[in-house]
Amino acid sequence: MTIIKNKQALHEYEIIEKHEAGIVLTGPEVRSIKLGQIQLKGSFCSIDANEELWLKHAHVAPYAPAASVQEDYIPTRPRKLLLNKRELSSLVGKLKTKGFTLLALRVFTTRGFIKVEIGIGRGKK
Repeated sequence: MTIIKNKQALHEYEIIEKHEAGIVLTGPEVRSIKLGQIQLKGSFCSIDANEELWLKHAHVAPYAPAASVQEDYIPTRPRKLLLNKRELSSLVGKLKTKGFTLLALRVFTTRGFIKVEIGIGRGKK
């Protein structure tokens, strides 16, 4: 079941390849996302020096009933994405090509787990 789509990314980029990734979240973030309180507009994915994949600038609103637990909560904190090694090395190779970028396309649930669909895209303009 799709929770949210990044319509801006689908409009501005030609998506070449898609992958499904898990995401590392805290408990209140899970509840907030399942309520649809996430925005992907302006978000992107990056691979750091340790070859770990991160979702950056995705805004997850604080979950109101857990406000006491989330006093120092940062809504746009980087969140780790989970892919197997083979998929990640394939992404690294393709991203070395000039003009390609890695985007979060949609957030959805599969058997109770929250997943992020990421895509390699090239700007249309």
